[in-house]
Amino acid sequence: TQSTWGRITLFVFFFVLVGYSPSFFGDMNIFRLCGDMLHLLSIILLLMKIRKSKNCAGISCRTQELYLLVFCTRYLDLFLYWVSLYNTVMKLAFIGLTAYILYLMRFKAPYCITYDKLNDSFPHWLYLVAPCAVLGLILPSEYDLIEMLWSFSLYLEAVAIFPQLVMLQRLGEVENLTSHYVGALGAYRFFYILNWIYKSFGHGHVSWLAGFTGLIQTVLYVDFFYYYFQSRTHGQNGKFTLPA
Repeated sequence: TQSTWGRITLFVFFFVLVGYSPSFFGDMNIFRLCGDMLHLLSIILLLMKIRKSKNCAGISCRTQELYLLVFCTRYLDLFLYWVSLYNTVMKLAFIGLTAYILYLMRFKAPYCITYDKLNDSFPHWLYLVAPCAVLGLILPSEYDLIEMLWSFSLYLEAVAIFPQLVMLQRLGEVENLTSHYVGALGAYRFFYILNWIYKSFGHGHVSWLAGFTGLIQTVLYVDFFYYYFQSRTHGQNGKFTLPA
């Protein structure tokens, strides 16, 4: 709804317009900041959907497991060195909120009762985690344990949304807040692409691996975004249908 998107917009740009401070955010540009806010928003939207409806229908627990694995392997540097207060808060928020979502979906009634195991059956450990682990070993950014885990997390994040997209395709119908969740995730990747473009013009170091995996991840959203924007253009503010 328009009111939902109004609150979303205010949340995303709150830090950008009011709180942007080098002492808090460290060395980062506006594109990455917007991307991070959209990423955080996507998780909050998912929690809103689960708590408001008291069910997790249409949500892939397997995608959430992959994201938690991504965050835990990527943010090991929390124990090694300090970057900024913003960096630390965001990393803890991503880990904590994702773990909480998994707790609700797996163990907490009444949410766990509504989890659709039948349609969330993509073999993610075999077809996503295992190949990404191999890539992290043979094609890391550097041959160092922390860097290899970081590389693994990039490969895995690129495809982590896949079980969710497969589940939505099987269901054929996407609820409003679920579509906003996936849409915010896609928008987060778009701003990170702008961040890499900005850095490539001499404003910082650009990792080829981050750019490559980010592009793959963005491509996975193209089909969803086509139907997402079509539904918004035609005034469908509730559920919309995906082709089988």
